[in-house]
Amino acid sequence: MSDDAKVSTPQRTDDEDRQAWLRGVAADMARLDRSSSAERAADVLRRSITEGALRPGAQLSEIELTEVLQVSRNTLREAFRLLTHEGLLVYKLHRGVFVPELDERDVVDLFRLRRVLEVDVVRGLADRDSALPASRLEPLHADVESAKAAALAGTWPAVGTANMGFHRHLIGLADSPRLDAITSRLLAELRLLFHVMATPRELHEPYIARNQAILELLEARDYEQAADDLHRYLVDSEKGLLAAFKAR
Repeated sequence: MSDDAKVSTPQRTDDEDRQAWLRGVAADMARLDRSSSAERAADVLRRSITEGALRPGAQLSEIELTEVLQVSRNTLREAFRLLTHEGLLVYKLHRGVFVPELDERDVVDLFRLRRVLEVDVVRGLADRDSALPASRLEPLHADVESAKAAALAGTWPAVGTANMGFHRHLIGLADSPRLDAITSRLLAELRLLFHVMATPRELHEPYIARNQAILELLEARDYEQAADDLHRYLVDSEKGLLAAFKAR
């Protein structure tokens, strides 16, 4: 994308972004199983954080969300309680419910957990090689292709969302519902950290090729090398985010 094209692209206002997010929330809610309204509402809001639609410091309105989620205030408050327990929302006395603002300590803690989980999952694939059909890698292929397409379009937040999908599907190779649940929360918190970057392209562009390289190693069943590369990848990503916090 040329510099001229970037300059001429109209920017949406905060209110337009909020209205678009609310429409997306309503659509997501309609697609989910209706077995537990509070958990459904929490899932939708968690996804909004993971996909970057809810930024750090954003206040959530009970009036707006009860309408678009089509739930009662008590149900919404239960969803808020679930997400507060996960650290994805915070309640401020006499002010309301907000998306938290994370700091450098959160970067270090989250990446410590990422290295433990993701690198171990990849190393463990060697013990499950015969049970890992090529079809299991198809979601990672889709994530890499989505990131490439979004990069060509210059929509760098969408590249970040595709990257989130890549890591979620990577941990999904472990076939562990407990790891999947931990990953859902971890990636939502991670996306909150991404907002510290002034230019999303600087954050996401280098990792498109690195995701592709890790996928190729998985296809070649070189799990040890994939795990080593992934460890370096996560170390570099952590350093980049810490540098961004220091530069603020």
